[in-house]
Order: sequence, then C-alpha cells, then structure tokens
Amino acid sequence: MTTPITNRYEFVLLYDVENGNPNGDPDAGNMPRIDPETGYGIVTDVCLKRKVRNYVELVKGDATGYRIHIKEGTPLNQNNAAAYASIGLSSGAKVDIGQVNSARQWMCANYFDVRTFGAVMTTGDNCGQVRGPVQINFSRSIDPITQQEVTITRQAVTRVEDVDKERTMGRKHIVPYGLYRAEGYVSARLANDPSKGTGFSEEDLALLWEALANMFEHDHSAARGKMATRKLIVFKHESDLGNAPAHLLFDLVKVERKPEVVVPRSFTDYGVTIRRERLPDKVDLIEMV
Repeated sequence: MTTPITNRYEFVLLYDVENGNPNGDPDAGNMPRIDPETGYGIVTDVCLKRKVRNYVELVKGDATGYRIHIKEGTPLNQNNAAAYASIGLSSGAKVDIGQVNSARQWMCANYFDVRTFGAVMTTGDNCGQVRGPVQINFSRSIDPITQQEVTITRQAVTRVEDVDKERTMGRKHIVPYGLYRAEGYVSARLANDPSKGTGFSEEDLALLWEALANMFEHDHSAARGKMATRKLIVFKHESDLGNAPAHLLFDLVKVERKPEVVVPRSFTDYGVTIRRERLPDKVDLIEMV
C-alpha cells in the first residue's frame, strides 16, 4: 500500500449475463436498465464499484488500509467521527483547513474505496472531498438486449389471512443473454498529487485488477443469473500524464457479433479484435483476462 503508481492506465472490461438481471432500474419496477432509444442494455458505474468494494472486503476483511467506507449498515458520519478521533479532535469540533486535510488523509489511508474511487465526506464532521484516481464509465451492451419478465409461483403464502390459498405469484426480470462493455481510467496524477492525492498505490492497482477479474465469482445469486468477466484489457502509459488519448486506445478494441449469429446466446457468439499494430508508442497493452 506504499509504492506509488507512476503510470496512467485505461482499461476495457467485457462481462456477460445469462438469464439474470445485471442492474435493475428502480424507476422501472427493477427491470434491467435499458436505453429506451436504442434498446441497448446499461449498467451503472456505481453497480460495478459496489462489486469491487464487496470483493475487496471479502478478500481483505477489516485489514488496516483496506476497510470499505461505503457499505451497508455503516453510517458515513460514523467513519468521519472516527477520522476526527484519530487526529485528536472531538466530533463536532470547529476545524480549520489544515485539520480537514489531516482527516481527509486519514480517510484515504484507511479506506480502500475512498483512496480508489474518491468520496464526498463533508456531512457531519467535515473530512473534505476526494477525487478518486479510478473512474469507470457506464457499461453498455454490445447488442440490444431483451427485457424478459418471468412469472414465478411460491408454495408458501405471506399473510395469515391468505392461508387458504395454495400458492402466491411473483415475477423475476432477466436478460436471456447480454455482453456488456465498460471502460475505465486510472490517473497517477490524482493518486500522487502532493496536496490532493489519495495515495493509491501499485498494491492497490494489483488488487483492483484482481477485483475486476473475479468480482462476479463471489456475487452469484438467483436474481443476477450467470455473470462472468470475459476480458480485461489494460493500456499502460509510460508516463503519469499519458502518451495517447484514451478514446483512441479504446477504439483499438473491437467487439462484434459473428456474421452467422442471429441471436447471441453466449460469449463465443462474439469476436474480440485488438488492433495491436495501431498501438501508439510508449503505450503497452496487457490482457489481464
């Protein structure tokens, strides 16, 4: 957790879902998220970050430096108060900018997700704001998806007054199959800026790659169906500022449905082409998965 990163990175993540709901939309009865104009599936950035957080917590537990700030059952202000206590301040104390920065640095040092994705920590005890060096775009499916609503039955009933009924009905929402693409960024400058850097390190970076490759393996449920990381392609720049525009690097990775496939049902129905011959100078391409 101490070796600072000195290179900029971009990455392309391909993952798929079979008979599951990768990211329900609460504004649409928890149906799989979809772009209403094009029919392409969408998965939000916070959905993927949640899976990364869950994986890190599973692997690291409550180890020093790898705690998770944003998680179920833990009020955020409680963590802010812990930061104040660690630097000798009482909760609710009036603080100056230097003390806020000290609290911010403590939060970055102790919480992996703050150090990685950033956080707004100004509610309750003010611990400042952190702009995280790792950012992920919304995922988008390679092809339009089918939102399918499946009616299910349950042998038991919920309410005592319904005891005479034989069963109750319910619904599940699934995507029969969808391949999704997400793109992300890792900034060495945001990790190591002398005044605002988070301290995101080479060790943190290795854990991030591990989480992106394995986060679905420990997230299985009946609702999400079968989900898996299929490809993780990383572009490593020689410098911390970068040696090529991110969008040009993303364009080197082409994912297309095979011509003979009418309705894709598996990852093998797609072809992934990486145009290595167009890779700019001073940029390395690494296939993690």
